[in-house]
Amino acid sequence: MLIELSIFVLLGILAGTFTGLIPGIHINLVGTFLLSISAYLLTSVQPINLVIFIVAMAITHTFVDFIPSVFLGCPDTDTELSILPGHELLKKGEGYQAVMLTCYGSLIAILIIIIISIPSIIMISKIYYSIKKITPYFLMFISLFLISLERKRLSAFFVFLLSGTLGIITLNLENLNQPLLPLLTGLFGSSNLILSIKNKTVIPEQKITKVKTKIFAPIFGAFLAAPICSFLPGLGSGQAAIIGNNIINRKSKNNQKDFLLLLGATNTLVMGFSFLSLYAISRTRTGAAVVIKELIDKLTYENLLLILTTIAIAGLISFFITHLIAKTTIKKITKVNYIVISVLTISILSMIVLLISKILGFFVLIISTLTGIYCISLKVRRTQMMGCLLLPTIIWYLIN
Repeated sequence: MLIELSIFVLLGILAGTFTGLIPGIHINLVGTFLLSISAYLLTSVQPINLVIFIVAMAITHTFVDFIPSVFLGCPDTDTELSILPGHELLKKGEGYQAVMLTCYGSLIAILIIIIISIPSIIMISKIYYSIKKITPYFLMFISLFLISLERKRLSAFFVFLLSGTLGIITLNLENLNQPLLPLLTGLFGSSNLILSIKNKTVIPEQKITKVKTKIFAPIFGAFLAAPICSFLPGLGSGQAAIIGNNIINRKSKNNQKDFLLLLGATNTLVMGFSFLSLYAISRTRTGAAVVIKELIDKLTYENLLLILTTIAIAGLISFFITHLIAKTTIKKITKVNYIVISVLTISILSMIVLLISKILGFFVLIISTLTGIYCISLKVRRTQMMGCLLLPTIIWYLIN
């Protein structure tokens, strides 16, 4: 039993490394594939082994996925906010430090999850049902709060509505497989890559330096904001990170580094809390949690202990994997033409969308890319484009 579990933990770490490094390949896609063949797998594999695989993959993904976000400018929904501060450091030759800041944040988040898991479960189980009825209004409040933080509030509100409308249309398209893939890839991935090509981005020589930043304030902000996303649908780590950043109100010259540390911690905390929420209230807030619920409808206390152990092991190993890959990447990235990398990445993303979401998905990719470019040109935070998920969620709760 122990040997089997160890094997599935290691396989999950390998899978999470792969999904984290390859733009467009998210853990949700792997999870969906596993569910599609689960009837066959479960004849020879225990459900708990697949659960451990999913948990290890999901936690590893939260560490590794900042590498393409910082070095390629191609994030998923959880790392889109790292583009600006990550690229600013990359242009200063500090790309390695940008990745490691998120990595340290994630590692500290693992420790927090383990320490506060039981109190969090008790809190979530008591709070969730009391606020369930006001969920859409709470989401509206958070959306308006995030918009109010912008200097160009009208532009931010317009971006929220525009991306939200696109999200509503896309999510309601019939015969579109994995609608979030082309939608989010266009808004946050290919749009940024096209702008990088247009601006003829050049990567300077990178250096390996020790990570120097204050830890307490960013981690405290992540700790306060991340639980919000554990039981509120439509909110991701990007929104939680902005809320956390405003809680600590960091305006120092070191704010970029603080924010990356906070974002790394928030990203992993949100994933970890989603597993705790699944145990506490049987509700899913991440794709990984959805797959686990399909495999095991009700988690036992023993299942929870195995999940927490897996989180700890996967987090520790992922830290060293991310460190190694980042260190290797900075030695080679300056030797490759960044425009060529961007064009190649866009091509790969397009092929992935065509294979998974077909022609209709490719059309959505084009529309969402153009929308993303336009929204970025308005110079508001890119997290406002998460209206593509928030607005459909708010409307769904209001009419159901």
